[in-house]
Amino acid sequence: MANEQGTSGMKQPVSRASFGNRIGVIAVAAGSAIGLGNIWKFPYITGENGGAAFIIVYLACITVIGLPVLMSEFIIGRRGQRNVIGSYLSLSTKRSPWAFGGFIALFGSATILSFYAVVAGWSLEYIVKAATNSFAGKSPDEVGAMFGSFMSSPVKPIFWQLVFMSLTAGVICAGVKRGIEAFSKIMMPVLLFIILLLCVRSLTLPGSEAGVAFLFKPDFSKLTAAGVLTALGHAFFTLSIGAGTMITYGSYIKKKDNLGSIAVQVAFADTVIALLAGLAIFPAVFAFGVEPGAGPGLVFVTLPNIFAQMPGGFFFCIIFFILIAVAALTSSISMLEVGVAYVSEDLGIGRTKATLLLTFLISVVGIFCSLSFGPLKEYTFFGKNIFDLADFAVSNISLPFGGLAAVLFVAWSLGKDKVKDELSSGGVFFVNYITLFMFTAKYLTPIGIGIVFLHSLKVF
Repeated sequence: MANEQGTSGMKQPVSRASFGNRIGVIAVAAGSAIGLGNIWKFPYITGENGGAAFIIVYLACITVIGLPVLMSEFIIGRRGQRNVIGSYLSLSTKRSPWAFGGFIALFGSATILSFYAVVAGWSLEYIVKAATNSFAGKSPDEVGAMFGSFMSSPVKPIFWQLVFMSLTAGVICAGVKRGIEAFSKIMMPVLLFIILLLCVRSLTLPGSEAGVAFLFKPDFSKLTAAGVLTALGHAFFTLSIGAGTMITYGSYIKKKDNLGSIAVQVAFADTVIALLAGLAIFPAVFAFGVEPGAGPGLVFVTLPNIFAQMPGGFFFCIIFFILIAVAALTSSISMLEVGVAYVSEDLGIGRTKATLLLTFLISVVGIFCSLSFGPLKEYTFFGKNIFDLADFAVSNISLPFGGLAAVLFVAWSLGKDKVKDELSSGGVFFVNYITLFMFTAKYLTPIGIGIVFLHSLKVF
């Protein structure tokens, strides 16, 4: 069983930063969860897998996999009161293998940010393109060629990637409360306002009803086994779990806050934003007779062409890409914070220096990811370019193992009594779901993660 007396011999911090209040906690954690996966990926995988039927399965998967892992990571972070590796060590014996889960998560967050910043940089470029009306009068093929030319450039994508990383580092350098929390409290309402504005415009287009029906009128005949597995995988990855972000943020949550309630609200906010993204996109897609299963190019190729044909599209195109950039930034700060918390606490490097060091190292890897669409596109490993290889290594190996380690540690090592004590904040809150949570965490969630892992490796 775990030992919580710091048998690892690590020195406990004298004073630990914390979020100011419950609203700040939810804004920060929801900001981490709400990112490119909601605005960019969720709409196109929904389109590829039949719409409403896929969404129903996805919501069920959020309940069985996403929420238990999210709660587990919050428990580890707040009870351990350290970074992603230190929390595992402070809650286990000195020679316990559980800390390996922390190292996997740390690797995952850094690797994700390296290629995540590349895609986020694309959104910054497209804000400029939208503002200069670059899509006006262009055919779909011309917009696609524009995107391909930009991606393959050895200069522009890297420039915007570095701008995005600089913005991320600036927030982190300001600290937990004055940087991360203050930024999230401002940006989350902005994000919600923008997406609601886009929803209103999309829903007022002639023919938008077909897009609404696509999202909310299930047709299970269009749902395949592959679609179910895709829903299972996306439910796991969309909540920003498995990469140590929620363990790190959990360590900043005050003991008086209700972890279970916060986890549910974060999962709810993440799901609502994903659905609102669908409402902002699919009514417009159907209104202009575009194929909803357009794939990853839906955001950077299909939608700019739709905006160019839409009354008021110039304004709404700018707003849309600002939305993507804001969503990406609220997630990227959580990924960078994972490494900064570890380096500053356990390696004794100051927060600003730790931020600059990690920003530099992650940006270097990101440059290679960016160049894999241009000068380095011929360099492949296991049939994948550098960008795709980094994506595969994290999405299919690191994140599943990081999430699995968290839920197994809480369910089998920490134990029911300590889990209940943490969820109830020492008996302050009534936890009537502890038996269900422990059963799900012990059996159902690990099985679900195992299925995601085996499917991603093409075992079935």
